[in-house]
Amino acid sequence: MAEELIKVPDIGGAEGAEVVEVLVSPGETIEVEQSLVVVESDKASMEIPAPMAGVVGALRVAVGDSVSEGDVILTLEGMKETESPASQTGRATTAPVPGTPITTAAAAPLSEDNDASSAVTTIEVTIPDLGSDEGADLVEILVPAGTEVQEGDSLVLLESDKASMEVPAPSAGVVTEWRVEIGTTVREGVVIAVMAIRAGTDSSDQVPDTGPSEALDNEASPNASIPTAASSAAPSASAEPASTAQESMPAEPPVTVSASASDAGAVYAGPAVRKLAREFGVSLTNVTGTGSRGRILKEDLQQYVSRTLAGEGASGGAGLPTIPDQDFTRFGSIDRIARSRIDKLTATNMVRSWLNVPHVTQFDDADINGMERFRKELKSEADERGVRLTPLPFILKACAVALRDHPKLKSSLANTGETLIMKHYCHIGMAVDTPAGLVVPVIRDVDKKSIWELAAEIATLAEKARDKQLKPADLQGGVFTVSSLGAMGGRGFTPIINVPEVAILGVGRAAVQPVWDGEVFRPHTLLPLALSYDHRVVNGGDGGRFLTDVTALLADVKRMVM
Repeated sequence: MAEELIKVPDIGGAEGAEVVEVLVSPGETIEVEQSLVVVESDKASMEIPAPMAGVVGALRVAVGDSVSEGDVILTLEGMKETESPASQTGRATTAPVPGTPITTAAAAPLSEDNDASSAVTTIEVTIPDLGSDEGADLVEILVPAGTEVQEGDSLVLLESDKASMEVPAPSAGVVTEWRVEIGTTVREGVVIAVMAIRAGTDSSDQVPDTGPSEALDNEASPNASIPTAASSAAPSASAEPASTAQESMPAEPPVTVSASASDAGAVYAGPAVRKLAREFGVSLTNVTGTGSRGRILKEDLQQYVSRTLAGEGASGGAGLPTIPDQDFTRFGSIDRIARSRIDKLTATNMVRSWLNVPHVTQFDDADINGMERFRKELKSEADERGVRLTPLPFILKACAVALRDHPKLKSSLANTGETLIMKHYCHIGMAVDTPAGLVVPVIRDVDKKSIWELAAEIATLAEKARDKQLKPADLQGGVFTVSSLGAMGGRGFTPIINVPEVAILGVGRAAVQPVWDGEVFRPHTLLPLALSYDHRVVNGGDGGRFLTDVTALLADVKRMVM
């Protein structure tokens, strides 16, 4: 099998770019244009794409390595003879250093008395070779018009799908005019700004670096001015009066703005993440990165948006104020324990349900004296079958029968709120407490199964849940949920609806209590029930009738088969 060396392509002349993230691993199958590594220089961050598809062999670089054009990144096997535009480094033209503009200079002497050394020249700052014909978005202008900059200072921030790049000033001078706006798509050669520089500092002639350029204001007299683009386009043959020159100066003093002052530039994120953040309308300064060296990943951005919509993020989707963090170490020693994925997902779902669904909870007690006697009578048969017969199969069966007669409680509300989705099946979820958190496996067709079948399936699903063996299909399709906390204690609770369902039954701990039968108080085993429902779909009458039917079915188990 052919093995190819994948090398660093032309990265705009950047030498010693650092590998900040490796995005593939040995043995992984990759596609054309899939990002392989992320590299950063002092002026640009870019993802290097695969020039062809294949299987990654050996990695030749690691995070922290310094690479330049031509260095081997990895070996690739099973190549397809397809190259991406990013890999075509053999172009006839030579790519300039990222951000190095192509300039045009025109002499514009201030006055007849000025010598050559004090003459001012205007140049056009253009977009350098971006390594692609698709262009890049201008996402930020880093200095306002009238700002004095030094050679190499960043002027604008560009971003494409694969790289972000800052275009530097070609020379010391003053930015007199911007020719582009934020959001513009620019390509190589597009003029983005006009600069005024002192004669002799134009970098378009590739003058060797002799040190930092001196600021214009440090040497220029108070009356010396820098012409605007209009004045440089049609210079006057005669010298302008000093007063006219003074008027052409910017009204406010130049202020240097660094790239780090920007929200987008102050964070550590790749161009794909930045583009996604712009689409979401999210400021990356609010997102915490989990990648290497705090780099913000797409997953970080997606989780931030999810938390915000659920009301957990900063100023969440519900407009709720955030709860400020506290430094608990002031009061004593603490431990920080990472929450499990199930815990975090459960929290997000519960917040979403509580904020979006108007909950109403109704309470009742089911007299299960007869059911408990019936269970004890079946104990020997349960032992023979190898099944533990708990009250839960009876509760599920009672709910299934009641749902048949009250189908609204197993419906779902369409997103528009205009229609109800009525379901002709009866899959009921049961909440299971596991070491990793709460999960809700779903038992299919409860209305069609016997008590013995339900008891066996409950035991199987509960064991799979505790062993983390549940499949995605085991957790989907429920029309109603039963959450039983009886074994753990507690007379009752108000369960939160498992959306998109519209109702959930909470079961407390059964207890023997005195019940008046008209003549005397007799001991009865009562089971506390709490029905929470979505008041947009289920009204009090619907909920009350359903709960009454469930308590009646549990009081007389024979009615379940009628």
